[in-house]
Amino acid sequence: MIQPIDHTAGILRDRLDALIARETRRFAQSRPRTRAALAEGSAYFLGGVPMHWMKDWPQPFPLLVAKAEGARLTDVDGYGVDDFCLGDTGSMFGHSPAPVAKAIRHQARRGLTYMLPTEDALEAGRLLTERFGVFRWQIATTATDANRFALRVARAVTGRPKVLVFNGCYHGTVDETMVELLHGRTVARPGLVGQVADLGLTAVAVEFNDTAAVEAALATGEIAAILTEPVLTNCAMVLPETGFHDALRSLSRQHGALLILDETHTISSGLGGYTKVHSLSPDIFVAGKCVAGGMPTAVWGLTPALADRFAAYDETRPAGHSGMGTTLSANPMQFACLRATLAEVMTAEAYA
Repeated sequence: MIQPIDHTAGILRDRLDALIARETRRFAQSRPRTRAALAEGSAYFLGGVPMHWMKDWPQPFPLLVAKAEGARLTDVDGYGVDDFCLGDTGSMFGHSPAPVAKAIRHQARRGLTYMLPTEDALEAGRLLTERFGVFRWQIATTATDANRFALRVARAVTGRPKVLVFNGCYHGTVDETMVELLHGRTVARPGLVGQVADLGLTAVAVEFNDTAAVEAALATGEIAAILTEPVLTNCAMVLPETGFHDALRSLSRQHGALLILDETHTISSGLGGYTKVHSLSPDIFVAGKCVAGGMPTAVWGLTPALADRFAAYDETRPAGHSGMGTTLSANPMQFACLRATLAEVMTAEAYA
């Protein structure tokens, strides 16, 4: 008979439960202002929070942040907290970097959005190329959007329907990436809200580092693009085996698919991200979250050759909405923060 496990990582469950209960009481009792504010104001929000992820913390209620600077939060009760999350890496270079805060103040007096470029935009394009490589850039608001737009380009230029992703991947809330590999089949993840369409019709999931499975999927001729992080970061940390990225590049070219690298998390690998540090050569490069110092911004870039292919396609498509872009994307506040981050925050010294 199998005995139930009564411990976690060598700690008895009863003791762990007692510690959790004690810390929960202490957290709640020491934050009267937070409790009072939430009691008065949280009912206006679905689930009591502005975005449901804010309920995922283990505390009995979320912190109410008064300010954040560097790697430290201060809540409304005056407690300082060392922040190892940094907004889930949105503030990877620290909360409120001084050059970004200065850029925000400067641009706020000149307009927040007008769907036109600025001189900051032009300089940001130069800095993006200097930092990440020769791509033809577009600016989005989230990496989710950037990945969705990249997949539209891939399908447009290849004429193929499917995207290949890796089991355990994370690319925001792009539908085609909300899948898992279950008994050899690509299926929707069970927690998805209101899922109706069969995601297996547009996505194929295989295991990371499984070159044979990648080749088999590509051989069907249905794959428009491989979308991956250079290192899987949302299911612990899964490193690429030696030669895996070379295989992705050669196999995708051999079978006429594009290679999209999402560097939103792995930008921490070094100046220019994992792609530049390890001399990778994607067709499309994507980064978001921290790329503008915490200002909601993402970038996606096509190689010049792919940009030419897309331009040829674009000349032939019917007039009408492209399904790419959003009203508030590529706004002057993003340009200002991108420029400041790339020039003064995301520096060689910061990575040293």
